[in-house]
Amino acid sequence: LQPNRFSAAARTSTEMPKNVGRRPESESEREDADTCKRVKLDPDVSGPVFDFKSPATLFESLISPIGSKEFFGEYWEQKPLLVQKNNPSVATYYQSLFKFDDLKEICRNDVFYGRDVNFCRCISGKKKVLNKDGKVNYMQLKKDFEQKKATIQFHQPQRFKKDELWKIQEKLECFFGSLVGSNVYITPEGSQGLPPHYDDVEVFILQLEGEKHWRLYKPTKPLAREYSTEPEDRIGSPTHEFTLKPGDLLYFPRGTIHQADTPTGGSHSTHITISTYQNNTWGDYLLDVIPWLVYDTMKEDIELSRGLPRQYLMQMSSSADSARKLSGFLRGLADQLENGKETRSSEMRKDFILNRLPPYMGNTSDCLTQAGKLPKLSDQIKLRFKDHTMILVELDQERTAHGLRFSWSHLEALKQLWTGDTVPVNGLKLDSDKAKENLALCLWTENLIEVS
Repeated sequence: LQPNRFSAAARTSTEMPKNVGRRPESESEREDADTCKRVKLDPDVSGPVFDFKSPATLFESLISPIGSKEFFGEYWEQKPLLVQKNNPSVATYYQSLFKFDDLKEICRNDVFYGRDVNFCRCISGKKKVLNKDGKVNYMQLKKDFEQKKATIQFHQPQRFKKDELWKIQEKLECFFGSLVGSNVYITPEGSQGLPPHYDDVEVFILQLEGEKHWRLYKPTKPLAREYSTEPEDRIGSPTHEFTLKPGDLLYFPRGTIHQADTPTGGSHSTHITISTYQNNTWGDYLLDVIPWLVYDTMKEDIELSRGLPRQYLMQMSSSADSARKLSGFLRGLADQLENGKETRSSEMRKDFILNRLPPYMGNTSDCLTQAGKLPKLSDQIKLRFKDHTMILVELDQERTAHGLRFSWSHLEALKQLWTGDTVPVNGLKLDSDKAKENLALCLWTENLIEVS
């Protein structure tokens, strides 16, 4: 197989990566005067809490009884949703995801302040970080938690509580096509960890232990692109106020201003934030696509290759003629897109495939062994881990891509596997039987196909 033209990448490791890369993180929430719908379920609701059959069924069970169509039509990026499950079995399952006592076992690993754990408290409207140096000692952490009344913020708990959290986040990454991160927040009674703030991610909050009192405010930066705190005197009165109990779910869009505290007279509160869509906007996509579009167009349009006017870069502002020239180039690019010109989003896709979670395989090693017999021309083959496979076109020979690399002639055959279900080896769109067998063997060796 010829290298350096085309790559298909799939993450298939059964080992949970210790360093999960850049992932969305937040502590988050919100409601708008007539926006935060409260949904209460019948306490007799029974059955599995989450349905892991597919990414779509997992998400449906997460937001149930709201359906996906209603959620994305009325809530996503628009307003918060509060679902009060009111079901002991749901509360029990949520608690199994992470609880305070889990820290005792987790801290036996190499867990460090700053990298894995932040210890903070909101004092006079400001966040005060109370981290110590070095490795976290559980007994010291527990003592500080009780005496200093500070919040424990635990980053990316799926690295240590692997099974359920890994399954949930991996399926959600497949569903959204975007990185999904999580943080756990454990706050003692009568305390608040963070001041009013907003985040740059879409957030789903699951209340695991105890109760948490939330206040939500009208955004000052809707669909914010960065995290920021907001002073109390700027945000006004809360638009909504409620208390989450174990088993409850809250969603709110990025930019939602929120703060939360644990009521006095009860136990500590534990909740997990599951967050996504960080830097995953049309604007980010344009920043990724346009440089490639311009680069490709320069090969065909000589006007884009003509030099800038003399001393152009030394001017403080563009002239009217220059503005017309630039707008003409942009209109030309837009015309190409409308006429079917393909776009190449390379960096965003690479970032996603390199940093996402691998498929959840439990305690088995199924993805480490070849599935089925050695493929022959007469066999049928099927792509494994399709939700974890991505095709990238790389025209630059010097650029490095993660995954398998194939020549351009293999593109259509790989598309067959990615878009179809089962494909006969002799039906692959390649010029020779030898090439067809070689492609099937290559993918089988990498555990990426099933043979029947």
